[in-house]
Amino acid sequence: MRQLLIVEDDIAFCKMLETFLKKKGFEVFTAFSGSEAIKKMAEHPLDLIITDVRLPDQDGLVILQKAKMDLENTPVILMTGYAEVNMAVTAMKEGAFDYISKPVRPDELLSLINKALDESKNPIEVAPSDNIIVKEEPSKISKPKKAKASGYVKGVSDTSGKLNQYIDLVAPTNMSVLIIGDSGTGKEYVAKNIHDKSKRKLQPFVAVDCGAIPKEIATSEFFGHIKGSFTGAVNDKIGHFEAANGGTIFLDEIGNLGYELQVQLLRALQERKIKPVGSNKEINVDIRVVAATNEDLEEAVKQGDFREDLYHRLNEFSIQVPRLSDRQEDLMLFANVFLDKANEELEKNITGFDDAAIAAMKSYDWPGNLRELKNTIKRAVLLTVADEIDLDVLPRELVLSKDQPNRNDYGLFKSKNEEEMILNALENSGGNKSKAARLLNIDRKTLYNKLKHYDIDL
Repeated sequence: MRQLLIVEDDIAFCKMLETFLKKKGFEVFTAFSGSEAIKKMAEHPLDLIITDVRLPDQDGLVILQKAKMDLENTPVILMTGYAEVNMAVTAMKEGAFDYISKPVRPDELLSLINKALDESKNPIEVAPSDNIIVKEEPSKISKPKKAKASGYVKGVSDTSGKLNQYIDLVAPTNMSVLIIGDSGTGKEYVAKNIHDKSKRKLQPFVAVDCGAIPKEIATSEFFGHIKGSFTGAVNDKIGHFEAANGGTIFLDEIGNLGYELQVQLLRALQERKIKPVGSNKEINVDIRVVAATNEDLEEAVKQGDFREDLYHRLNEFSIQVPRLSDRQEDLMLFANVFLDKANEELEKNITGFDDAAIAAMKSYDWPGNLRELKNTIKRAVLLTVADEIDLDVLPRELVLSKDQPNRNDYGLFKSKNEEEMILNALENSGGNKSKAARLLNIDRKTLYNKLKHYDIDL
């Protein structure tokens, strides 16, 4: 069994990678600091080392140099952030096998591991369901690898962890799922992820915006029609339900359906049969239904605007998608994914965000959620002429927000109770220093300096 060492001070992310690689047949050791890594390197005959560039006590280059000195044939892969590409280039020159941009996509990392271990004759296959997040491994060191055009992005916050746990729990079943969340929170991505992790993943996924279908043609859109069945029906048409046969149909904004169509939908779900408009022939359909809404359907049921029997049919299992403002630790993860996508679409190579822009983004409440974040970053990329996005290209409301108090900001350095705030953050994060730093809206290095200053020993 090949032995790997992961060096990463973000404990949750490290454990995520450890679990993934253990499932792929590796024996995995972990270290959360450079000194701990060097100790593990001396204790175990390692086949490969994966290390973060930034560590609390030293950087990944020290690990690389130690490996080249003591473990001559052990390849080293570095994990980098966008601001650390220059360091990755230096690492390549000093003998690193390759580097991969954070956040890391496990299947791409596994491919790089296989390449490093020269196991091309017996590659380890990756199940599609193993995707954690959407970043890809860069094949060239000239710039970060672009993000895929679509895909589900897992967050690292506790709120995201609960969301992902529910997705993993319900995905393998055939239960109907009701996804509840504010506009722009990414409900369709959650639905697609459920489909991708289900037994239907190789079958169609059909997304339908229920609010965009005119009432007059809604029945035809859902169930199809035959030629001549009404004025304008010049050809036979396959409806969304038949198109999704064998797979999943995603009904977005289900609360916008008219009452008559609700009756037809309920019948289709109960009998698993549909009848195209103008046809006397019923068609059997085998579909899974995932619906989404930003409305209170329970209240709509009480008001008589939504059928109670249909509500219970759709709501065999419900998932609440959190607002972006409730996923503070995930903000820059999503921001970097959208940055990659915007770079690809606009053919630019913006490397990241300056400190002032990051502070403004973290202070803003993001009422439009992920959709607003995506549009904001795309606009900023278009306007940016330097290497990094700064305040000048961000919307006015974001720039103003940086001077407003943030409900997630502990106000570090603005209070005489700085030591107490640090201790509170450490307690709220369960002793996880990376998470505590994010709660305090400071970087890890600053937190470590403060811990040393106040002689806080964990």
